[in-house]
Amino acid sequence: MKIDWLKPLLGAPGPFVTVYIDATRSGEGDREVENRWKSVRRSLEKDGATAPVLDTIGEEIVRPTRVGGPHGRVVVADESGLLVDRVTKTPPAVQKGTYGPFPALLQAAGAADESVDYLRIVVDRLGADLTWSEAGGHLPYAEHESIEGGHDVVNKASSGGLSHKRIESRAEDSWERNAEAVAAEVDRQVAAHRPEVLLLSGDVRAVALLKGALQKKTAELVVDVAGGSRGHGVNEDAFEANITEALEAFRVQRREKVLDEFRLEHGRSTGGVTGLADVIAVLARGQVKELLLSDEYGPGSELDGRSVWVGAEPLQIAASRDDLADLGAVTDEHELPATIALVRAALGQDSGLTFVPAESLSLVDGVGALLRWHDSGTPGDELAPSMSSDGGRIENLG
Repeated sequence: MKIDWLKPLLGAPGPFVTVYIDATRSGEGDREVENRWKSVRRSLEKDGATAPVLDTIGEEIVRPTRVGGPHGRVVVADESGLLVDRVTKTPPAVQKGTYGPFPALLQAAGAADESVDYLRIVVDRLGADLTWSEAGGHLPYAEHESIEGGHDVVNKASSGGLSHKRIESRAEDSWERNAEAVAAEVDRQVAAHRPEVLLLSGDVRAVALLKGALQKKTAELVVDVAGGSRGHGVNEDAFEANITEALEAFRVQRREKVLDEFRLEHGRSTGGVTGLADVIAVLARGQVKELLLSDEYGPGSELDGRSVWVGAEPLQIAASRDDLADLGAVTDEHELPATIALVRAALGQDSGLTFVPAESLSLVDGVGALLRWHDSGTPGDELAPSMSSDGGRIENLG
């Protein structure tokens, strides 16, 4: 999954405040969220977070999310203001705030796992309405953008004769020209904003024409969704239910695609590694295309309790301080929880991140990586005894 929206955190100087809170409103409305925030704020004040940063977070935390039902919120801020603000589908069991030189990236990454960046397209024979997801699809839509093709002879004549045929031909030509105009704008916006999926609905003929007019790379992102229309009388609840179903299916497909590729590449001993020591090694070499973390891990878990050493640059990562020194000119050394250090290094090399259900794939130490490239210096399971103190690190990953 994409985590590039977290990348601005790498350029910020810190220190950072990270808040993971239940944003659900029920009987008491805003007061419930305010009370949860007050408890987290007191903890952050004891840790040394400054009042201006906490005031900025507090103002935003108590602001309604416009999301109904149970949900959480992840906020990251520094002295310059808010850097990340994401709604999560599932509220945290425990409200948590951290203050330190690095943001608590695992919680923000968890929000990314629940998210899908998508463009909703509803078409008819005149044009289309384009609506971008907000915050990975967890906030209500912003206003849609209407694209009109400009060719308005779209209805066929009911009379016969040559006039009838000419009008029919003009109408079909108008449909095609309108579809081409919409496709050109969709292609442009997709290239600029890089959504993960396009959800397409509307008039059946217009849908087919638009698909045919899109560039190949854009068309590959299209998923058909029933129930949408630019006209009146749409069953919005049914349409939104279809969208939710399509997004959930996409999330499952997105994860399974990564897991299938990892099983294949790890089986070849060329494109995938597992185990904390090996993953640290390939992250330091900039080899990682996708970081894999067991979804069992979170604050207070076994992996989060293990330490990793990092320097000022994201790819300066090592299992020990001595190993970090071996990387060369390293400044601003810190010992971090493994989960923070791993996600930070993945961000630094434009990697994706996938959370892996424990029942789907057994990862040594709960961590693995798909690689961009492989050479003789790439660690692998055949080198495991010399690279890890875990004598049982070879597991059946089939």
